[in-house]
Amino acid sequence: MMFRKKAAVRPYDKENRKPVIKCSICNGEQVAGFKDIHTGKFEEIMLIKNDRDLDAFMQLYDVKDISKEY
Repeated sequence: MMFRKKAAVRPYDKENRKPVIKCSICNGEQVAGFKDIHTGKFEEIMLIKNDRDLDAFMQLYDVKDISKEY
């Protein structure tokens, strides 16, 4: 796919939400999403199966730094 169209950056509330990867201790499943800083509520966005999925999430939401939570 030489002439692939770039995905548009999707905005998120950077003041009230932070990007997080939720990791399961039991089976190793990883889910990327956003955690509300005030309430702690987590919104799942996409399942992370490999590094390509993580890169796609980071490019889609213009995320530079992401933390992991277990």
